[in-house]
Amino acid sequence: MAGTDEDAVAAEDDALYVLTAVLLTPAKFPSVLGDDYPEACAALGLPPLADGYGLVLGQDGDGARWTVVVDDVSLVAVAIASWDCGMEYDLSPDERSVVAGLPGWPLAVAVAAPGVPAPHDPDAEAAEGPALTPPDATTWGPAQRRLGADEIALQWATWREQIDDADFAAPKEPSATSDGLAETEEGAKGAPKGHSGVRRVLAEARAYVDTPPPLGRVRSAFASGDARTLRADGPGWSLVARTDDIAFVLLDEEPGEVLPVGRGPELPGLLEALDKMAVRPS
Repeated sequence: MAGTDEDAVAAEDDALYVLTAVLLTPAKFPSVLGDDYPEACAALGLPPLADGYGLVLGQDGDGARWTVVVDDVSLVAVAIASWDCGMEYDLSPDERSVVAGLPGWPLAVAVAAPGVPAPHDPDAEAAEGPALTPPDATTWGPAQRRLGADEIALQWATWREQIDDADFAAPKEPSATSDGLAETEEGAKGAPKGHSGVRRVLAEARAYVDTPPPLGRVRSAFASGDARTLRADGPGWSLVARTDDIAFVLLDEEPGEVLPVGRGPELPGLLEALDKMAVRPS
């Protein structure tokens, strides 16, 4: 989702041509940055403010990549919502709302501003520190695991329709997909709750109910009907679930694998408990 060609965050004799923006709040943050909100803030050298931030990604007049951090979260949220609806929106935060200007982009951006040089990192003198870079998409690790969970949450129906509830205990040979996640001929690799990694994830998720984890480790978002989409992360694992359905687990130690967990007698209660303590969009 990109802004219009005219979008710019201006500073006296310079400007940032806005390409896109994302929220960095307890309920919604780029998961590539961390397993929870404080960790995501720390990745950018920011204190975890309760209200969060907006991250505005763009290029300056020389084409250099910059990430402008603003505390006007509502303005950025309106811009993102407008772009999602296919509407133009001139995202021009007030100079007083700018918290920091960070060199580089923490996320991959596929577009570029017209009429300026191709995107590149600012020179060392202007940057005053190492430039932010998106994660290496070719190597499986925590960032890729979280991105995989993001994709499942976004494409829930596609993943869910490939799962036969009767076949959870009958895994098949996986085959790689274009996004690096491994699927069987029918869909995600079957995984019973007896899988040691899945057992660990469910146990750690249950522990969150009794001992709340860092803010943002468990998030709840809208889904169809009365259901919610749950997202939980922990050391080496991510879980995506619908409160009225099954769950999917991804593990650092199993590159590209997607492990579905059937409802059974235990999962519904766990999901309900997690949803009650989860951070929700305001």
